[in-house]
Amino acid sequence: MPYRTDAKLFQDGDFTSHAGLPLKWKLECDAISPNEWRCIAKMIMDYQTEPFRAAVGIPRGGAPLGFALNAYATDNPDHKLLICDDVYTTGTSFKEYCEEYNHTDVYKWVLFSRVQAKDLKYGVRALFTMPGVAQ
Repeated sequence: MPYRTDAKLFQDGDFTSHAGLPLKWKLECDAISPNEWRCIAKMIMDYQTEPFRAAVGIPRGGAPLGFALNAYATDNPDHKLLICDDVYTTGTSFKEYCEEYNHTDVYKWVLFSRVQAKDLKYGVRALFTMPGVAQ
């Protein structure tokens, strides 16, 4: 699980999203410690009321969250999977990952969303979302 103590969670600069969009800032979730991921998983579980058999993090950013959420997994094959990622920008990572592995009926969670909750696609839920764009 990546963890760099010198990483900064909030970074400004010129970046490119997974979907190829230019970004002026990013959230670098490698800065989040394993203990913080465990706390984040606990926070998500306040809202994830349905049981899930296992949590799978979308490589690479979702891996630490998936690992932390697996503390709450049931291992029951009758329960759905939970797919997770660190940051949502357009939903492309969720779409591509779920299509590649034929995950059609799963729970989906992300730590941070760069869009408002109403603009999340593909059934993704976010723990933290951005406000609307200033007019």
